[in-house]
Amino acid sequence: MYSEEELIKVAKGIKLAIFDVDGVLTDGGILFTDDGREIKKFNVKDGLGLTWLTQTDITVAIITGRNSPIVAERMKALKINHVYQGRMNKLETYHNLLNALNLDHSQVAYVGDDAIDLAIMKQCILPIAVADAHDCAKSVAKWITQNKGGYGAGREVCDLLLNSQNKMVDILKSHQ
Repeated sequence: MYSEEELIKVAKGIKLAIFDVDGVLTDGGILFTDDGREIKKFNVKDGLGLTWLTQTDITVAIITGRNSPIVAERMKALKINHVYQGRMNKLETYHNLLNALNLDHSQVAYVGDDAIDLAIMKQCILPIAVADAHDCAKSVAKWITQNKGGYGAGREVCDLLLNSQNKMVDILKSHQ
């Protein structure tokens, strides 16, 4: 785990923030209607934080193991361009994304909650687990959010990055 001072120092250098979806940007629950349609609940505060990140020089990406039209629609609404679904091998996608963006591990934060996230969490400089993540994710995380997945954990990460890079003040001023 990073000390608060180390956390701020590392967060200052982040250029790419990658988020898992189920269990991170949602509470991990998946509801199905009688006709088989999938329903997920997203937190609007997480969405606002992600939108604010996209308005800075921090790139936002989504890498998720499942495929969901709802995720595609939500990320389109938030103007997140790097959305990778159905990626059970998240590490390959991660390396391809780093190459495409000309970044390295020292510029990446990754937010996960379970075993499928471990490979990336072990490589990036700022591996983050949500408060209710599985113990395996918490064991490699350098920071654990106070909020649970789907209940503001995403916003907590966005606020950390924006505040550490002194970008939150400008964002808040633009909304006054």
